Amino acid sequence: MFEPGRKFSFFQGLGRNVIILGAASLLTDVSSQMLYPVIPLFLTGVLHAPMSVVGLIEGIAESTASLLKVFSGWYSDRLRRRTPFAIVGYAVSAVGKPILFLAGSWPLVLLARVVDRVGKGLRAAPRDAMLAASCDPAHRGKAFGLHKAMDTVGAAIGPVIAVLVMAVMGASERTYRLLFLLAIIPAVLGVLTLTFLAREAPHAPARTREDDCPGPAISPDLKKFLVVLGIFAVGNSSNAFLLLKAQQAGFSAPFVILSYAFYNLVHSLMAMPVGLLSDRLGRKKVMMAGFVMFSAVYFGFAFTPAPWMLWVLFGLYGFYSAATEGIWKAYIADLSTPTNRGTAMGLMQTVTGILAFVASAVAGILWTRLGPWAPFLYGAACSLLAGILFATLFRRRRPVPTP
Repeated sequence: MFEPGRKFSFFQGLGRNVIILGAASLLTDVSSQMLYPVIPLFLTGVLHAPMSVVGLIEGIAESTASLLKVFSGWYSDRLRRRTPFAIVGYAVSAVGKPILFLAGSWPLVLLARVVDRVGKGLRAAPRDAMLAASCDPAHRGKAFGLHKAMDTVGAAIGPVIAVLVMAVMGASERTYRLLFLLAIIPAVLGVLTLTFLAREAPHAPARTREDDCPGPAISPDLKKFLVVLGIFAVGNSSNAFLLLKAQQAGFSAPFVILSYAFYNLVHSLMAMPVGLLSDRLGRKKVMMAGFVMFSAVYFGFAFTPAPWMLWVLFGLYGFYSAATEGIWKAYIADLSTPTNRGTAMGLMQTVTGILAFVASAVAGILWTRLGPWAPFLYGAACSLLAGILFATLFRRRRPVPTP
């Protein structure tokens, strides 16, 4: 709560790295999200790949990133250095864009997505541990919320750029390939921002001999939370299925991309306020709202709604993202310590990412075998189950944020 007579500062409790990491993520997401809603359209419309291949590509790409996250997080704990992992990760992701430009068949698209996700796998956990160490623990929700807001602003700008290019040139193969080239520019700018402006996390402790002794890497509460996230993740398929459902409901290619931009805009506007709310009310209440919102949105997508309803659903989906993604990381930071925080972040992202492969593969099969409604009802059920389990396992105290 605010203290009487104390002036509120937007940057209170936030270190320099919080802003720098946010700027680098913003630029990188302009690049990646310029292409994310375009790739399924390119695959199905230009390369004539079936829906099962779309799900396979997204599943393999995300699981590849996930397998690396726990290793990079653990190794950054061992080295007590986060910045090199972040820089190399952003640089590797930039390499995937030229591969997309050259793709003449879906296996090359798969390669490009894997390279992009390898970069994310290298940077994600060390960057999040670096972010947690660069802010006051009492303002951790705000820090992760601000980072997610800046990241998502980029995710909203990227699709808008894609729509503007398509409005001028039309939705053609030539347009898609031009977008693949344009995406290189913000990706390189993001790498340069981090390379020249970021500093090593100030609160990463020096390595001691005790660190080499075996011991529990994660707490019992963290293990339980990972189980909850695993149940949720096994139903949380790629957003590509939401975009293809919007196209099926009657949206043209530019409107499909605009709907994705709208989702990211809502996400970015809500991330910071929701992060502040989690600092004051507790993470549990905010995350419970997120689980419920996800179920409601997926239930709505299961039954092809009128096009105007899609805008409402994408807006609610933005609220779900704000109430979960950044808050999960803040909660993981609360449940971990500076010496194992990279490992904890990596475990969370590895568990959810590997199961995202399962979710996307299952969604592709359900869509093909039963119909477009099936993957969304499946995802809604998994989210409700995760929310019930979370409420049951964490009905007691809220964790005290660790430094």
